[in-house]
Amino acid sequence: MKNRAVLLVNLGSPDSTSVADVRKYLNQFLMDPCVIDLPWPIRRLIVSAFVLPTRPAKSAEAYESIWLNEGSPLKVISQKLADKVASKTDIPVSLAMRYGNPSMEQELLKLSQKEGIEEILLLPLYPHYAMSSVKTCVIEAERIIQTHNLSQKLTVHPVFYQHPDYIRDLVNGAQPYFEDLKNDKWDHILFSYHGVPERHVRKDDPTGNHCLSPNCCNRPSKAHETCYRHQVFKTTEKFVEAAGIAEEKWSLAFQSRLGKAKWLEPATDQTVRDLAQRGIKRLLVICPAFTVDCLETLEEIGMQAKEDFIAHGGEELQLIPCLNDNDQWAQTLTNWVESRDEP
Repeated sequence: MKNRAVLLVNLGSPDSTSVADVRKYLNQFLMDPCVIDLPWPIRRLIVSAFVLPTRPAKSAEAYESIWLNEGSPLKVISQKLADKVASKTDIPVSLAMRYGNPSMEQELLKLSQKEGIEEILLLPLYPHYAMSSVKTCVIEAERIIQTHNLSQKLTVHPVFYQHPDYIRDLVNGAQPYFEDLKNDKWDHILFSYHGVPERHVRKDDPTGNHCLSPNCCNRPSKAHETCYRHQVFKTTEKFVEAAGIAEEKWSLAFQSRLGKAKWLEPATDQTVRDLAQRGIKRLLVICPAFTVDCLETLEEIGMQAKEDFIAHGGEELQLIPCLNDNDQWAQTLTNWVESRDEP
């Protein structure tokens, strides 16, 4: 195995819950062309005129509701995970955030300066490929290496949306809730994935005509390698099969929409209301697009969706925690970074 270092990457969070820090974070995040994929002048106009005047204050309030004494849950838990992986291997392991701190640039430069490092393995902590997650991390890593003329080879770990170890860890982590589901303590489980605009799915389709055509996710295609929609369906299929969940007991939806473009459907907020109005009283929600709990799980689902569900006739909504710094998940990541000589 080459002399390798590993960079784990997650999305990021503001440095604090102050409106100024949230504004700075949102500006960096939304000005990424992989997030709002429009020409720079239009993107700048949208962010400056329609988002930054009001959104930071609302987001700061949301962050405040989940903030830990040590800081952002996403950063705090991601660091604990990285520390566990580092403790299990002699390979140097660092953590970076795509937006905010610790930055990818800062951490890649630190790793490159370690003696004898010939290769840096980039491992985005996203199970599924998307323009606004894995792709932007790769683009940023390549930019940093080129800008600083780093000699190390960059290797990108493949997405792991259907890797048996990932599915196993996901199912094992949620197993107590599934037993209660089978015993009718819970009526239903909703798989809520982060949404993406349909435009992104089409742009990442190498065939140019497969994605979002009739029955596309069930027809074999090279497009599936970079199709977020296909990959979340596959995760759910593998998960449901491994956990033994009856077909009538689960649903799938997409959360966290932004702007007026058409996003993947059905939407989580509407699905939660529909389930409540359909007579579902006790609802489980799991968010497999996230490996670490964050604003989108803890606040959007654990608070907003729960309130919405109850307001529309439900009685209880339980968010199933992400993998976070689960010991088995840390060992799985360690196994991956130690066993792969080539991508």
